[in-house]
Amino acid sequence: MKAKCIICGEPCRGHEENELYPFCSRRCQLIDLGRWLDGDYRIPGNSIDEDDPDRSDGSLM
Repeated sequence: MKAKCIICGEPCRGHEENELYPFCSRRCQLIDLGRWLDGDYRIPGNSIDEDDPDRSDGSLM
């Protein structure tokens, strides 16, 4: 089974033959990076309240 690019769905070579895997091209790799930078992708978790007095030491926890 041939791998598909996670951005455009076109067939792409596997990671053994393709340094850009799981992308088919540099273009698709940059589209993915742009989506991360624009905030389109998010990792689920609790919001951090910057005004929380329990975080006065600057720690995340």
